[in-house]
Amino acid sequence: MLGFPLPQESRMRILLLLTAAAAVAAAQNDCSLGACYPPSTDLLLGRSHQLRASSTCGLTDSEIYCTPFQWRMKCCPCDSRNPNGPLAHTVQDILTTSGPNRWWQSSKGVDPVILQFDLNNLFQLDNLMLSFKGPRPKALLIERTLDNGRTWQPALYLAKNCEEAFPGIQTNSPISLEQTYCHALRPHADPFQEETIEFSPLRPYLFAPVSNSQKIEDKAGLTGLRVTLTELGDVPHFPGRSFSKFFALKEMRVMGTCMCHGHADRCQAQEYNYPGTDTIQVNHVCDCRHNTAGENCERCADFYNDLPWRPAEEGNTHTCQRCDCNNHAQRCHFDPAVYEASGRRSGGVCEGCMHHTTGPKCDRCARGYQPNPRSRMDRPDACIRCACNAEGTVNGGQCEDSAGSCPCKANVEGPHCDRCRKGFHSLSSSDPMGCKKCSCSPVGSLSTLCDPVTGQCPCRPHFHGPTCDVCSKGYWKPPQSDVCEPCGCDPTGSTSDTCDQRTGQCRCRRDFGGRTCSQCADGSYGTPLSGCRPCPCDTAGTLPEVCNRKTGECLCRPGATGPRCDSCSRGYCDSFPACELCPNCFFTLDSQRRNVSLALDKLSFRLPSLPGGGGDLGSFGPRFRELEAGLGRIRESVSRPPKTVTQLDDALFLLNKLRDDLEKVDDNLPPPVRDPGLEAELDKLQALLDSIALIYEAKKDSTGAVTDPDDAEGLDVIKKAYDESTDAAKKVNSTENTIKEARDIQEEAEGVQNRVQPNNTRDLSQLKNNMASQPDLTPVAKQVCGSARSEPCTPLRCEGDALCPPEGSPLCQNGAQCVGALPISKRADADVTDVKDRLANLSLKITEAAEMLQNAQEKSDEVRQVVKDLSGKTKTARDRLEDDLQETRNIIQDLKDFLTDPSSNLTQVQEISEWILNANLPVSLPALEKKLEELKNLAASLPNTENVLKEAKPQLDTARKLLQEADAARVKALGTKDDLDKLLKGLDAGNDSFSDLEEKLQGSLDLIDSVRDDLTQVEDTLKPAEKALTDTEALTTPMKDQLEELKKLLEDAKRKAPDALQTAGKAEEEAAAAQPILKSLEEQLDRLKGQASPGAPGETSPLAERVEKLKEKAKTLTNTTLSMTDALEGKADTLRGLQDEIIQKSAKLEGLDAKLKDILQAIRKRADDLRTCSA
Repeated sequence: MLGFPLPQESRMRILLLLTAAAAVAAAQNDCSLGACYPPSTDLLLGRSHQLRASSTCGLTDSEIYCTPFQWRMKCCPCDSRNPNGPLAHTVQDILTTSGPNRWWQSSKGVDPVILQFDLNNLFQLDNLMLSFKGPRPKALLIERTLDNGRTWQPALYLAKNCEEAFPGIQTNSPISLEQTYCHALRPHADPFQEETIEFSPLRPYLFAPVSNSQKIEDKAGLTGLRVTLTELGDVPHFPGRSFSKFFALKEMRVMGTCMCHGHADRCQAQEYNYPGTDTIQVNHVCDCRHNTAGENCERCADFYNDLPWRPAEEGNTHTCQRCDCNNHAQRCHFDPAVYEASGRRSGGVCEGCMHHTTGPKCDRCARGYQPNPRSRMDRPDACIRCACNAEGTVNGGQCEDSAGSCPCKANVEGPHCDRCRKGFHSLSSSDPMGCKKCSCSPVGSLSTLCDPVTGQCPCRPHFHGPTCDVCSKGYWKPPQSDVCEPCGCDPTGSTSDTCDQRTGQCRCRRDFGGRTCSQCADGSYGTPLSGCRPCPCDTAGTLPEVCNRKTGECLCRPGATGPRCDSCSRGYCDSFPACELCPNCFFTLDSQRRNVSLALDKLSFRLPSLPGGGGDLGSFGPRFRELEAGLGRIRESVSRPPKTVTQLDDALFLLNKLRDDLEKVDDNLPPPVRDPGLEAELDKLQALLDSIALIYEAKKDSTGAVTDPDDAEGLDVIKKAYDESTDAAKKVNSTENTIKEARDIQEEAEGVQNRVQPNNTRDLSQLKNNMASQPDLTPVAKQVCGSARSEPCTPLRCEGDALCPPEGSPLCQNGAQCVGALPISKRADADVTDVKDRLANLSLKITEAAEMLQNAQEKSDEVRQVVKDLSGKTKTARDRLEDDLQETRNIIQDLKDFLTDPSSNLTQVQEISEWILNANLPVSLPALEKKLEELKNLAASLPNTENVLKEAKPQLDTARKLLQEADAARVKALGTKDDLDKLLKGLDAGNDSFSDLEEKLQGSLDLIDSVRDDLTQVEDTLKPAEKALTDTEALTTPMKDQLEELKKLLEDAKRKAPDALQTAGKAEEEAAAAQPILKSLEEQLDRLKGQASPGAPGETSPLAERVEKLKEKAKTLTNTTLSMTDALEGKADTLRGLQDEIIQKSAKLEGLDAKLKDILQAIRKRADDLRTCSA
């Protein structure tokens, strides 16, 4: 055995620890309390072909091996060429099924030798036993692999001298799972002594501060095992032929089980029919518990991924939890991020949420759906379609709360966010505001509101376009105008009746021009009828129109003048056709000249008119002449630049013209009447002229011949003023033409009116006469409002009854023929209202049916859950009963062995027998048998829930189908409501459909009630079964306690039996040893009596006293021995009687065991049926 000498206290401590570990392991066979493991079995059974050795004797030729035998040498051959031969020693001979006198042996002198066992699947190693035959190896190494031999991990080193065989490997017991160590083999005087080495992967880590389950996880798993015999053992040397060195194993056991990570208490059964054997192979697939799955229970079962998978531990099963998907999903997976975010409470994420739900728990309604206020989140109808418009809501159609309110975008309104607000249009999902603002033209639109769908604004007459900013065809909008005017294109001179929207220009034919193409083309004048003549103008100085199309007057551009527009205007340099603007100084002087002219104009208006003409200007003439002379002197004294000369000449020209005008006025004036105010005005003019002369002289002195920039600015001002004056004059001229045209048009319109009006008046009179007799409105009224009138009725004459029935007349009844569109529409409206009410009632009934169907579904789920729980309880009770029965059988067998063992302590036998006789069962055997019989009958009478559910399934399917038909009919009815003509045609059929639908719906409700009653009956039937099972467990619990107590007594008796046997043996030996001593004492006593001399009377010698004491002691010892012998003989009969009585009770228990087996078999069958049903 693997081990080394230890003090007595250490041995006791290890024994207690092993006992405690064994007790914990036994307790952990209950999977409901924590980690549980299947029982160990020899993994080699059925897998001998997977065991191989690197060296085997006699594979190629016979080999001779010499070993000591009874103080002499014995040599035997090894021939493994025939594996089944008597001299073969193959590696398959080390199995426990190989039979006696079979072993494996390596070739002589070969080391190292490897024994490798390939499992090819993950298993749990509990114990390895190696029974060596012949010389024991000096060193060996045990290794395991978890990747089918790709890498190997050392499990234990063993050596006679660890430091020499495995240097660097520690020899102390490891205190952590990461450490390995070398165990020293005990020395033997006889190297050929057979020895058994046992290895447990957990035993070296007895003192490691981790749980037993953690040790199993880290150290017990393997997919292969390798034992390397690294060094041959020493053999004695004698003169002559020496003993052979080799390795030999008589037996090898690899005790283990399937690796289940603490989540299974048994492996799945599998029979292995290996050629030549009849063994059962340990299956590597676990019968998983704790909602785990996989060959090794290495993952959580489907839909049990709410918590991360973990190996089971002592006191904690780490059961995989079912995902909470609110009955809306059939798959889920574990998400570490979700698990951490939840505070390590839940990490399951549901997959494929159904019933329009979404979210990690299927706990929210999907996009476009809202919570059903009449249902719960765990029902199939938890979510109903959301009425919110996806384009108009901020969250893409999601409802905001359970009431179904929709969060509208900023420019959207309506209960369902399905229309734009007033002043907005074009609802779109891509628009973050929902709708665009109306951009109606303030000129062409009737209002600022547009169509909410198309964005079309309401246009004024002759405007069109989405925003009403464009004139209609044949119209244009003049600048600064708010109306569109007709193009007025001349039909002869234009190619179409359309014109440019901004200018109003029509598209003219050749040789035609003007805006309306009614005039001559550009560059000519006259009329198309009288003939067009070229304009007598220089085009370099004219506007694009060249000349007036009627008069031929040239239209000069700014800066040009003259009859032909061939010279530069006043204020422009004489550089035709460039005509550059004069410097500023010109405009300054010109402004001053204009002031003088204005003053003169004021004076001329104040002069009275002369009726006879003639007369002079009094003293004004000389003053004017004096002014002219002063200006002449200024002109002569100033040296002028070339440009200034022209400007001054123009100013002089104006002055001369003014003088001529004055002369003309002078000729027409009456005799002068002196006006005192004129003197003052002349003084002001003189002062102004003087100031001009001073300014001019100052500027002349400072600038010389260079023109002052301020003068240029003045000239610019003069030019600008001139241009504005010219433009105003042209506008006045053009206005005259427009007024003339308007007058012509008015005259033309009056002529047309005079021609057309008489005919129109005559036609209206004739129409009035015709309307007095026709058309007859009676037939039309009959078709429109169902009029019963027979007399004719015209627009001007309609006497008698009303044309249509008065308001409030009764509607035409169903089945009667309605005449007229209005009665038909009224009856249709009434029918629609009735259909709407009936649809509302039908919707309520459908909802009630859906709720009842959901309740039935929940009831069915509850029954399935009850069946599942009962099946689990039954399985648990069955397992417990099997364990209890097995334990009872073991106790009974131990009791039989103890009672039949001759070495048993009679006192302990008597104590146990008396305890059994005095023990009282919690119930009598007949009562227990009766209870078990009741349980058996109840199990047999359980209803076949599978049949019940099968019977209910067609009814439930029928109910669902009816609900679908009802829903389809409701949708069809709603569609029919929208189509008035179809509703009228199919109204009668619709009524029949409603009646049939209501009957079907009521039938579905009756079916649902029936299913619910059946499920309630099944549930009521299952409750007594569960109660009976609980009662049975309650009855067996006290029996289990008494069996435990009996087991403890037996164990105590077994523990004390060797001591009692040893004590009895010592007593016998002492008694046997006392017999010769007693005999010798008697002989000595007789001899002493013969040698003793008589003494004085009444005196006793010391020797005699001593002899007497010895005699009394011997007598006492003899009596004690005889009493013990008699007591033992007397108790033997009593113990035999007790033994017979115990055997009789054991037989009763065996009978009860058989009955319990039958009942368990029935319960097991029923549990399998229920489990299949619940699945």
